[in-house]
Amino acid sequence: MPRSMVCEDSNLRGDITISSGCLIHPSTTIIAESGPIIIGENCIVEEYATIVHRVPKGHKAYQDVLDGTVKPLVIGPDNIFEVGCTVEALKIGERNVFECKSYVSADVTVSNGCVIGAGCRLVGEQVLPEKTVIFGQHCQQREAIEKQRSQMVQLDYLRKILPNYHHLKKATYDPKKARAQV
Repeated sequence: MPRSMVCEDSNLRGDITISSGCLIHPSTTIIAESGPIIIGENCIVEEYATIVHRVPKGHKAYQDVLDGTVKPLVIGPDNIFEVGCTVEALKIGERNVFECKSYVSADVTVSNGCVIGAGCRLVGEQVLPEKTVIFGQHCQQREAIEKQRSQMVQLDYLRKILPNYHHLKKATYDPKKARAQV
């Protein structure tokens, strides 16, 4: 989509839609194994971050994979996936931060305005309420006072810097062709 930047060094596999304003750093991995991934506007995926849409065997949505009716992984706008995080969640809201080396399994539903702290591992079936902050060695949980702010300053800075140091992939979206099909 327009205004999105995807570095050539990134590893993208499967049916992935990257919305307007997104930044995909080098050495990221995004794998749409069980179904399509739709990344919302103004998301940042940093180096060595991994996003996987994989429904594990035994999961309640696994039968949908076998039937071919699996829902796409829709990632809401303004999410940040920091260096080295791994996210397999099947539902991700908007304005969430997945900090360095965090891990979120497919059994976790992430709502809006959540922060998964550095090194925290979320496994087991759970739904994170809005504005949840997971932190510390024992993955303690609390509610934030305010929602996460927009990262527009960081996005604008990265849009200026990334093209100077990395080769970018060309967009495969053509708005003229999309209109002709309608």
